[in-house]
Parts: sequence; C-alpha cells; structure tokens
Amino acid sequence: MKLVRDEVELEEVKGLLKKMETDPSLVTISAYRANADLWPDHQITFIDTHLTYLRANPQVNALHYLSNLRLKLRKTPSGASG
Repeated sequence: MKLVRDEVELEEVKGLLKKMETDPSLVTISAYRANADLWPDHQITFIDTHLTYLRANPQVNALHYLSNLRLKLRKTPSGASG
C-alpha cells in the first residue's frame, strides 16, 4: 500500500477535478471553512476540498474516489422523484 501520493498523481487528479468543475451536470460549489488563517474568505474551492482529502488519505484510490464523487454530485433531472 502506498503511503504517500506523488505530485504527478495529484496533478492528474487536479485536471480531472477541473473537468468535473466545468461540467454543468455536476454540483461543484465551494464550501465554507471556519479557519480564517487558512481560508481568509472562509471558502475552499471544490478542487482544493478534494485534493486536501486525497493528500490526507493516501490509502484511498484516487480514481475510485473520483468515480464515486461524480455519482454523488450528479444533478437530478427536475421533476424526478426518487
């Protein structure tokens, strides 16, 4: 099991996250963070949220994580019941 992510992998993931962020069928809004020292405007971007998680959890398979993330963020068609 790999314990450290390399920067090449993170750059690839960042590119995939950028594509997800521009996909209108996904909800990719920034998130509130209380720590004003790290986030002066109290916002963390969609990309930084997920890169931070992957850096902190190197045991997580990044491609599986992104695949599951796409499913979670998919907008439902209006009027759909579920």
